[in-house]
Amino acid sequence: MQTPQTSFIRAFKDNYIWTLSSGPQTVVVDPGDAKPVLNWLKQNKRKLAGILLTHKHNDHTGGVAGLLAKFSVPVYGGANERIDSVTQPVAGGDTITLDALGGLEISVLDVPGHTLGHVAYYVPSQKWLFCGDLLFGAGCGRIFEGTAAQMYDSLQKIAALPDDTLIFCGHEYTLPNLKFAAAVEPENPAIEARVKESLAKRQKYLPTLPSTLAEEKATNPFLRADQETVMERMVALGRTADKTPLGAFTAVRTWKDDFVG
Repeated sequence: MQTPQTSFIRAFKDNYIWTLSSGPQTVVVDPGDAKPVLNWLKQNKRKLAGILLTHKHNDHTGGVAGLLAKFSVPVYGGANERIDSVTQPVAGGDTITLDALGGLEISVLDVPGHTLGHVAYYVPSQKWLFCGDLLFGAGCGRIFEGTAAQMYDSLQKIAALPDDTLIFCGHEYTLPNLKFAAAVEPENPAIEARVKESLAKRQKYLPTLPSTLAEEKATNPFLRADQETVMERMVALGRTADKTPLGAFTAVRTWKDDFVG
């Protein structure tokens, strides 16, 4: 089996369509637009072998029909998400075996919050996590359908993965998220260091992703809601009287929804 590789395809303003490849065979994650995927496949002499969908929003699924018009491939997606194009519904605890990628195995995680049927895909052999809009660089997705408790529990599933897990998110939001993270923890030196590193990458038009789970645990306020500094700050700012990890998480998420910086 060839060592699988990942790459990214830019779409829209700030979306990333991630690729998993082994030899000429490629599986894409959340193709919101078919055209850049088709261009990438042609330029890199790759053949589409499958599609992984994390959730139903159009900027993650809008290109599926265009790809299926060119390739007959399986489309994996959350069983509870009701995406019409899905041919292989999956749920937390399932294992996907991608024969086209040499039998690469992918574990499915149910991660509701952003949407109720959101799933994430973890590749144990490579420690890769494709998480759509659940987790971002220094941030997390808005809670459109689920509850704060559901989103918190979903993030705890991610936090339980190995610290060297690579986090492949759906959007390039890291710098604005870090601005908010600094407001939550103004004395966190890891945030300041990550701002400098991320700025340097973006000035070269490079992605700030993937990050590592360890980096997120050090700088992402949504993964740090169980830290005393975050819980105390949310209480001190009058954003919650509930000095618990869930209370702090809920306060941080509510604040981020209206944060202008």
